Amino acid sequence: MKFVDTAKFTIKSGKGGDGAVSFRHELYVPNGGPNGGDGGDGGDIVFIADEGKSSLLDLKVRHNYDAENGFKGDIKNMHGKDGKDLIIRIPVGTVLFNNANGEMLADFKEQSQQEIIAKGGKGGRGNARFANSRNKAPTIFEAGDPGLEIEIRAELKVLADVGFVGLPNAGKSTLLRAISNSKPEVADYPFTTLTPQLGVCRDNDGRTFVAADLPGLIAGASLGKGLGHEFLRHIERCRVVCHVVDMSGNYGTENVIDNYNLIRKELVEYNLNLDSRPEIIVANKIDLEEAQINLTYFQEAFPDKKIIPISGLKKENIDQLLRTICDELEVAPTISL
Repeated sequence: MKFVDTAKFTIKSGKGGDGAVSFRHELYVPNGGPNGGDGGDGGDIVFIADEGKSSLLDLKVRHNYDAENGFKGDIKNMHGKDGKDLIIRIPVGTVLFNNANGEMLADFKEQSQQEIIAKGGKGGRGNARFANSRNKAPTIFEAGDPGLEIEIRAELKVLADVGFVGLPNAGKSTLLRAISNSKPEVADYPFTTLTPQLGVCRDNDGRTFVAADLPGLIAGASLGKGLGHEFLRHIERCRVVCHVVDMSGNYGTENVIDNYNLIRKELVEYNLNLDSRPEIIVANKIDLEEAQINLTYFQEAFPDKKIIPISGLKKENIDQLLRTICDELEVAPTISL
């Protein structure tokens, strides 16, 4: 199924049913006495997080979602039936915004989380409700409240413990293949990864975590260039950032230090909180001779950084990387958005 992580659509809760005007047929009672029933409440628009969903494709295709209107009241004080709620299932990790003003309406972080986004209109009162000592035969009723209409913008942010970031062709997909059963596309050209790929990883001590291979970044990504915000949105959920650097310098500038600083700058400019996120630098392609030379300069430039040299292709030093990631996750703070 095609991965879609943004969608815009309109929801409208049900209108409340109108109250009824009717009278009984009794002797010596004006007009027989009022017995118009109340209208039913309109249906709500309810969103539920579902782990079985992995894309917003359904929301992208359908543009309008309407709940059922409440039914009108009836004779003999019979209340109208409530309109049926409309249930919309969305992937865990979806955030809903009011597209008109940018207000965040709900953030679905857990399986089966349920939120009423648009409450149905309240049903109107029938004429029996308006009877009193002065007016024993009212002919007035109350109309049902209108439903609530909202234009929604939905964004899906992947839920992963660790996010692999870096320039295109840094080896992120190869690394994910090496440490999990995930099979992202691997090729010798940039931007082979166009959507986030997830994999479950395990170290030798049995500790597990979910890693996300995220599309490659370029200069100006924080301004929307390249895959831009389509990528950066997903890193917000990750508790630990694994910055994969191609130590051979085959993409970007020839200076691997500049390559690292370029991506680091884009992360910070997109979201200042990413600057304080725990980071592990994965010095990849260390099996190449020029990479070993560049690694020496890189370690001298960043003596305080946590740098793990590996070869994703030959699976060299993978165990150490997995242990380091698991150790970092044990002390990394949870992310609250």
